Amino acid sequence: MSEGAAAPLTPLAELRARLARLHPQRIDLDLQRMQRLLQRLDHPERSLPPVIHIAGTNGKGSTLAYLRAILEASGRRVHAYTSPWLVRPNESIRIGGALVGDDELVAALGHCERLNAGQPITLFEIETAAALTLFAQHPADLLLLEVGLGGRLDATNVIEPPLVSVIAPIGIDHTEFLGTTLAAIAAEKAGIIKRGCPVVVAEQPDPAMAVIEAEARRLHAPLHAAGQHWHVGIERGRLVYQDDRGLLDLAAPKLFGRHQFDNAGLAIATLRAIESLRIDHAAYEAGVAGAEWPARMQRLTAGALVDAAPPGSEVWLDGGHNADGGRVAAAALGDLEERVSRPLVLIAGMMANKDAEAFLGNFAGLTRHIIAVPIPSREDAMAPDKLAEAARKLGLRVEIAASVEAALSSLRRLAYEVPPRILIAGSLYLAGQVLAHNGTPPK
Repeated sequence: MSEGAAAPLTPLAELRARLARLHPQRIDLDLQRMQRLLQRLDHPERSLPPVIHIAGTNGKGSTLAYLRAILEASGRRVHAYTSPWLVRPNESIRIGGALVGDDELVAALGHCERLNAGQPITLFEIETAAALTLFAQHPADLLLLEVGLGGRLDATNVIEPPLVSVIAPIGIDHTEFLGTTLAAIAAEKAGIIKRGCPVVVAEQPDPAMAVIEAEARRLHAPLHAAGQHWHVGIERGRLVYQDDRGLLDLAAPKLFGRHQFDNAGLAIATLRAIESLRIDHAAYEAGVAGAEWPARMQRLTAGALVDAAPPGSEVWLDGGHNADGGRVAAAALGDLEERVSRPLVLIAGMMANKDAEAFLGNFAGLTRHIIAVPIPSREDAMAPDKLAEAARKLGLRVEIAASVEAALSSLRRLAYEVPPRILIAGSLYLAGQVLAHNGTPPK
C-alpha cells in the first residue's frame, strides 16, 4: 500500500472513533451500561423479531451463515448480527439480508450517542444497542444474534428469551476475560441459556459439556446435544444428518473443511429444535450448499495479493487464531494434501494475547516453512519476532516479512517444482486487512 497523507475519515469512521473514547477499555464485560442505554432507548430489545442466540469459541459465524442461508432459501426474511467485522463495520448488521447502509448506521449510532449522554460505554456495547434499535424498526421473521465474547455478560445477552440458544464448540480463548479452564469458559458461554428455552449444543469436551448440561437442567431448558440427540456425518462426500424426526441427505457445504459439516449440522439441529418452524428439504439443501462466510478457509483466486504470489499458487485465508482454530485449518489442509500434494507455506500474524505456540503446533506435521508478519495499525498485535520465536520452539523454519505482500513476493525467489499452497492465518484482523488489500472485501 502506498504511503502518503492519511485519507479523511468518513462520517461513520469519525463517529466510531468518537464513541471509542467513551470508555478506556475495549473489552469490559458488564451489562449495567448496556441496560442503562437500552432503557433510554425505550427498550428496543423487547420489540425484536424472534431470536436465535449463538455463543461458542469457534464456528459461531459459520453456523450463523448456514442458518441465514437455509432460512432465506425457505423464503424467510432474516436479520443478522455478527462480530468482528473484517473490512467495514456494516458487515456486522444485516437487515433483511442486506448490509446496513452508512447513512442508516450513522443515524442509529448518533441516536444512541445522544441518549447515552457521554456516559462510559464500550464501542461494542453502543454498536450492539444501535443494532438492536435497527432490528426493532424493521420487521423480519427471525433475528440471528451472535455473541461477541463469552455470553453471560456479553452485550447481546439483554434480549427477551430467544426461540433457541445455540452453543458452538468451546475451547480455550480469551482467558483474561472468561477464565483459564474449559469449565470456567463453558460457564460463561452457558449464560445465554434461558429458562424453558431449547438449547442446541455442538460436540464439546467433557468438562464443557458437563457445565452446559447442569445449567440446562437447572433452567429446565430442553437440551439437543450433538452425538446424543442428533448426529451429522459424511457419506460419499455428502452431508447426512439424523435425529428423531428422520434423516436428511444433503449436498456438501460450499465452505471448505470437515468442520463445516459439523457447523452445518449444528444449524440444521437448531432449526429442527424450533417446533413452530417448518423447512422443506430443498431449503436445507440450498442453504447448506450455498452458505458463504469469508476468511474461513477461503480460497482467494484473484486480486492484488494473489498476483504477488508465485504463479500457479493456491492462496487460502483463514481467521483462526486459537488452538482449535488451528486444528481445523490444519485438518482442512491435510485433506487438500491428500487430493493434490503441494508444498505448504504458512504466513501468520497474531494478536499479542494469543497462544502462538498452541496455534502453530497444529501445522508442525504439514510444513516447516513459516513467515511471521505484523498486523498493521494494531498496537495490540504480536510482534513478528515473538511469533517467530514460538515457531522456532516447535522446530519450524521461520522468517520474518514486513507485510503479507512482502511475504508472498519473497516466495517468488524460491524454486518450487510445484507451485506452493499458501495459507494466511492467525487473526481475523489480519484476514480483514488481507481481503481489503486484495480487493475482495465481503459482499
